[in-house]
Amino acid sequence: MRQPSPSSPNVSARMSRQVNRDTGAERAVRQLLHASGYRYRIHYPVPGMPRRKIDIAFPGPKLAVLIDGCFWHGCPEHATSPKANAEWWRSKLDKNMTRDRETSLHLQAEGWTVLRFWEHERPEVVAEAIARVREAARSAKKEPRSDSRLHGRH
Repeated sequence: MRQPSPSSPNVSARMSRQVNRDTGAERAVRQLLHASGYRYRIHYPVPGMPRRKIDIAFPGPKLAVLIDGCFWHGCPEHATSPKANAEWWRSKLDKNMTRDRETSLHLQAEGWTVLRFWEHERPEVVAEAIARVREAARSAKKEPRSDSRLHGRH
């Protein structure tokens, strides 16, 4: 995909400052999780998919958390379509959404639980949802394992 010419110097400057990691939304959620005692990995590689990362990963229970930007990932509430270079942007944003679906399906096929959130969601709500899923995974892991003594064998 050939880069189009920027529609203006202001747009060019603004787009060059866009971050693709450690966004405000990601940092806010991570801070809440950490303060609650959760430990996780950030920018964790997606197994088998080079150049793709999980924003917040709990590798043990295979829990992947992705916090998507509204513009870049097509939020149904807040996504906009640029008027300048509209065709190029439509193609770019559609590819982002396709890549998101591919990544989620790949992780699920590898046994991961995938949680996706939008950047506009309240960090407290996101962190609580993550904690609930994480605790459920922890509880499932602590269930008694099959043991020969439980089945009457000595």
